[in-house]
Amino acid sequence: MLRGRQILSLPFTPSAAYRRPVLSTALIDALAPALTGLAAGLTLIVAIGSQNAFVLRSGLARHHVGPVVAVCAVSDAVLISAGVAGIGTIVTRAPVVLDVVRWGGVVFLAAYAVLSFRRAWRGGEVLDGSTAAGSTDGAGAAGPLSAAVLTAVALTWLNPHVYLDTVLLLGSLANGSEDRWAFAVGAVVASLLWFTGLGYGARLASPLFARPRAWQVLDVLIGVTMLLIAVGLARG
Repeated sequence: MLRGRQILSLPFTPSAAYRRPVLSTALIDALAPALTGLAAGLTLIVAIGSQNAFVLRSGLARHHVGPVVAVCAVSDAVLISAGVAGIGTIVTRAPVVLDVVRWGGVVFLAAYAVLSFRRAWRGGEVLDGSTAAGSTDGAGAAGPLSAAVLTAVALTWLNPHVYLDTVLLLGSLANGSEDRWAFAVGAVVASLLWFTGLGYGARLASPLFARPRAWQVLDVLIGVTMLLIAVGLARG
């Protein structure tokens, strides 16, 4: 029979249940930059803006949702990748580029605000894509595919906020991360998830937009949002 001191002196080997999970720890370490990029991307993208407002309207009207979502997600992926690659440094050294984009965005957003107010004045839009007046608006979600795609492109690439958020801010955060390209992947996934959810999830609210009055309210809110962003850009 072993004595107490002999028992204490026996070598101790931890069982497999108590060993450090090396594989899972390594996996977590590898995914940490991507998860950080995902969180940072969602934080910046979810804010209400001109791009999100147009995607929401397209989703509610169920017109060209896929192409609109694709344009926004692919554009964000390109801009985020550019920021991670270091293009943000070039942009900061050439402020005239942002000035040109800023004033182009002011003009476009102001024009889109006027069109939104015009749609609201004419009586709104029902879910089949026709306005109460019996016609469609080329700049709205119910217009042709080319108009929807060009509007999504303009709302993305003529908005200086997009460059500040994706190229400069996310680019800086990515380059300060342990793995900048894993961070970039996380941010790109965040953009894809958000625009897909916003575009295709908007149809869940379609019962609220069965009446033209609801579309009028939405167009007024979108017009006000676009106008406020345009004024903010004009004031620098």
